[in-house]
Amino acid sequence: MCGRRLIAQSSLRHRLNTQGDDINKKGIMRLLLTSAGISNTSIHNALVDLLGKPIAESSALCGPCGVCHARRCWRGMAADQRTGHHPLCELGWKSLGVLELTALPSIDEEHWVPMVQETDALLVGGGDVLYLCYWMRQSGLADLLPSLREAVYVGVSAGSVVMAPNVGEDFVGWNPPTGTDRALGMVDFSLFPHLDHENLPDNSMANAEKWAAGVPVPGYAIDDQTAIKVTDGTVEVVSEGHWTLFTP
Repeated sequence: MCGRRLIAQSSLRHRLNTQGDDINKKGIMRLLLTSAGISNTSIHNALVDLLGKPIAESSALCGPCGVCHARRCWRGMAADQRTGHHPLCELGWKSLGVLELTALPSIDEEHWVPMVQETDALLVGGGDVLYLCYWMRQSGLADLLPSLREAVYVGVSAGSVVMAPNVGEDFVGWNPPTGTDRALGMVDFSLFPHLDHENLPDNSMANAEKWAAGVPVPGYAIDDQTAIKVTDGTVEVVSEGHWTLFTP
């Protein structure tokens, strides 16, 4: 198994390693990292638990940036996220806004930072993970995230993968100026989403194992019925499907 130990369980909980430079600098947030959004009751309940109140009483901001530069045709998905028709946006939020990362550098922080600070949930969709990472940094959102102690970050696909220290070769589409697969490093593991998806033949378990051999940290391969929940430094797998943890 390429020097990796493979673990598959119905559930798993462990503490986040906060010794890495990036994580130590950025702190720990409340995260719900999904492959395909709120796809089942268990993940829905995990979101409500993180929010600490019903979704109907919570505000949210949606960030569609990553879908604008994906290798596949994501135009419809981007339009859906901007108009509130993405599944994440249709959960019944009390209020919903759009946070376009590519526009933020041209807007004074006083006009958008308070809005982010006051939201209950930040919804970040899929697409090109390194393009998304680039604009999260350029916009200043990446530096702001650790201070959002009362907000919940909800990632889908690339929106989840971007939290990792590295994304792995398989998820390098757009080449960033850094020329590396380095991501935000908000957690100490990497993610391989859409495991064994019927429409994504490259996302097989065999390819997940190869991917895991190329990342320097533990890697979770998760299907669309699985999410990773991070609360106060504790990492928990929430799943009604299947997943695998590859560890050194």
